[in-house]
Amino acid sequence: MDKYHGLGTSINVSGLNHLNGLPTRNLQQSSFEHAEAISGEAFAEQSLVRKMACSGCPVGCIHIGLHRREFGPGYDYESKNLSYDHELIFALGSFLGMSSQDKIYEMIDAVEELGLDAISAGVLLGWATEACQRGIISQEQLGVKPEFDQAGPYLEILNRIVQQPDELYRTLALGAFAAAQRYGGQEYAMTLGKTEIAGYHTGYANILGQAVGARHSHLDNAGYSVDQKLKDKSPEEKVAALIKEEKWRNVLNCLTICLFAREIYQADTVIAALDSIGIPTTVEELEKLGHDIFEIKNATRTKLGFGLNDLEVPQRFFETTSLTGKLEREQLEEMVTIYQNKL
Repeated sequence: MDKYHGLGTSINVSGLNHLNGLPTRNLQQSSFEHAEAISGEAFAEQSLVRKMACSGCPVGCIHIGLHRREFGPGYDYESKNLSYDHELIFALGSFLGMSSQDKIYEMIDAVEELGLDAISAGVLLGWATEACQRGIISQEQLGVKPEFDQAGPYLEILNRIVQQPDELYRTLALGAFAAAQRYGGQEYAMTLGKTEIAGYHTGYANILGQAVGARHSHLDNAGYSVDQKLKDKSPEEKVAALIKEEKWRNVLNCLTICLFAREIYQADTVIAALDSIGIPTTVEELEKLGHDIFEIKNATRTKLGFGLNDLEVPQRFFETTSLTGKLEREQLEEMVTIYQNKL
């Protein structure tokens, strides 16, 4: 758990960048020339002021940075404490080409004040930037010209998304998938299962994991980790690992165990802990619990209209080299079929 206390999840920024796994400029790139300036190490050295923990936790993985903001003429400043982590640095940083911590803090501050989801906001802005560059939507429609590494126009767009002054902004408020469905540019609207992607471009398991996970989240089954740990394994083995991980995470979530500590809470530790408070159980019972929840989730999604055959995967995933190399759509489709056959 030391890395979570030291740098937190922002430790991933530098590592993923060196391995071609950091989505940059709407995933036109998988590494960022300014990654060192916005790395977890740089944030810690230059602006980290405190670490916080959830109730009862000894780790303290929540990193709080100091953002100094000018609010008026005459050298009037205020200092704000803002939480940062890998996903925020990705979505409001590298994905938008932001070259400095100050710009990222401006973006974090805005999404906090506006009550927006940081990943959804950042990925939507990435699509809007490229869509404007390609003439799908215009500067006149947006009211500003979005540009990578420019916080000002993005802040204006975020405010208008909340205000929703017209049809364009009402559509943007529905997210990147809806915006691309309405205006075009689906091939670079970086969503999976209609949900904006997390900060990884590691390979097939990451794409499949977010596409089929119950919440379309990287936290459902850690596909980004499967890509790295099982890099040389077969598609069948990777799919099996995704399903196994999601089922076990169902168990951990039932026990309200932090997923950062998942390697600590192996089955024997969980069984001993439950036994100590008078709840005897077995490995088989825990695995059945995880499986039953997995089945319920899939049945619920089917009733709500979700179908694996309807998955839409943006072409950009196959154009930009990933951590595990250049990806082919045919192999991903093969893994989707394998996944279906295992349900």
